[in-house]
Amino acid sequence: MVEIRVDLFSDTVTLPTEGMRRAIAEAEVGDEQKFEDPTVNVLQERVAELLGAEAALYMPSGTMCNEAAFAVHCRPGDEIIADHNAHPVTAEAGGPAAISGAMVRGIVGDRGIFTAEQVREAIRPPLRLSPRTRVVSVENTSNYGGGRCWPIERVREVTEVARERELAAHMDGARLLNAVVATGTPPAEYAAPFDSAWIDFSKGLGAPVGAVLAGSPDFIEEAWVWKQRLGGAMRQAGIVAAACVYALDHHVDRLAEDHANARALAEGLAELPGVVLDPSTVETNIVVFELQDMPAETFGGRMLDEHGVRVSTLGPATVRAVTHLDVDRGGVEAAVAAARAILR
Repeated sequence: MVEIRVDLFSDTVTLPTEGMRRAIAEAEVGDEQKFEDPTVNVLQERVAELLGAEAALYMPSGTMCNEAAFAVHCRPGDEIIADHNAHPVTAEAGGPAAISGAMVRGIVGDRGIFTAEQVREAIRPPLRLSPRTRVVSVENTSNYGGGRCWPIERVREVTEVARERELAAHMDGARLLNAVVATGTPPAEYAAPFDSAWIDFSKGLGAPVGAVLAGSPDFIEEAWVWKQRLGGAMRQAGIVAAACVYALDHHVDRLAEDHANARALAEGLAELPGVVLDPSTVETNIVVFELQDMPAETFGGRMLDEHGVRVSTLGPATVRAVTHLDVDRGGVEAAVAAARAILR
């Protein structure tokens, strides 16, 4: 088996830090389904406050947050508007259709970010023969868009259309705190226009598991029903929730380091022959680039086999590299050197 020296596959590969492991070991726990786990309760309260919401619910994953939210907002046959490369479209195993009976209408945004006018055009007219448009979903940051942050004014414009047309607005905040750190926009300001929003802890924040969904008390009560239906009761979940609380205390501001490393990675890669990449487009911790002279799978395979550097591929010529707390500047330099050796 090849030894992975630098893992840029995703920020989901992060390992708990020593301090996080101590927090896990020392966590006070109880039955979270009975609201008796004090650590889970603290986490939910803190995320609700962070996002300016009245209530929140700890979930095993961000995917479950999306699916539970859609299930609350939709009825079978309804339609969700999202970018055509958003996570519910590309990476949730058809969850909206399978769980909510909802369709997703994908619109082509600019690196994952669409406009209010595009939303207006995508909303179905009220005809008996058409699906009912019910939700507008925003992914912040945009994964396939290369970690691009939604400008707060664009968020307000898009969600205002949803309000005008009596649609629900949902924010997939898998990397929301990356956007917060990169733009300086407070998380509550980002979340304010939405009926539901969540943040993930198992990506840049470095926790091993979990995400927290926030909204009104009525929304969260219904989300609890879907958590139960999806098999999400976790009992003494404070053991893993403690890692999330630790991440809020210690791993938010340091996301800026990942962003700086991503920019350094992009600048190094952009100088290599056959790489199409504008480093100025890298806003957070995701670097997406195109290869002109080598298939992405070949490049990725050689990076791993010959140099122990793991990246992911998004298409025949598209490569993604993600920085995180387990990749330092030395790892970035090693990855650039590996790519140079392969592409020269």
